[in-house]
Amino acid sequence: MTEAAVFSPDAYPRISRKFRLQWEDAQQAWVLLYPEGMVKLNQSAGEILQRCDGTRSTLDIVADLEQAFATTGLLADVQAFLGMARQQHWIEG
Repeated sequence: MTEAAVFSPDAYPRISRKFRLQWEDAQQAWVLLYPEGMVKLNQSAGEILQRCDGTRSTLDIVADLEQAFATTGLLADVQAFLGMARQQHWIEG
């Protein structure tokens, strides 16, 4: 299994210290800033990463997203995204 496939629902993800998450008016999007550049995030990625503060578990993040967007069944998608984000070193945890 790849690292992305096993992102734990009990993990407490947080933005890596190498990156800074911020809203960019010029881009009209959330971005991850790092010394060499910037990653423009789509809406879903921005919503997930805003909640990655190290105090909420993956399950807490999913519950918050499901409540905010009046939907269910987001766990697998959030886990897949967080696994990819960890591989990109955007998050720790």
